[in-house]
Amino acid sequence: MVRTLAVLLLTATPTLAEDSASGARLFGFHCAACHGAAAEGDGPLGDMLTIRPPDLTELSARNGGVFPLARVLSRVDGTTEVMAHGGPMPVFGLILDGPSEVMLAPDGSDVAAPEALVNIATWLIEVQG
Repeated sequence: MVRTLAVLLLTATPTLAEDSASGARLFGFHCAACHGAAAEGDGPLGDMLTIRPPDLTELSARNGGVFPLARVLSRVDGTTEVMAHGGPMPVFGLILDGPSEVMLAPDGSDVAAPEALVNIATWLIEVQG
């Protein structure tokens, strides 16, 4: 029994390290001013952007019921441009950089990203409508 438990713990996917509470705090600190505290696109600075921030609680619904994990991570880290910001979000990519975590994507693939981004994505997955 102990040996089986040890094997399970050693082979468990890294998704156990995901921390939704930390993701909520990070989102509140870095993202809520534009995207709103509940990620509904209603942040107080949203009107200052070229394009109003989207309701992030509808990402899965707008993507055939699947959370677009890779797309979300690449937009936040600056890999993909976000036109509402006039271009990429490299500032957040640099601020949220750190030790990497591997997260299991909805399609079953592993996605590596800085721990802070994984935690934010974990929280966003939880708040999908």
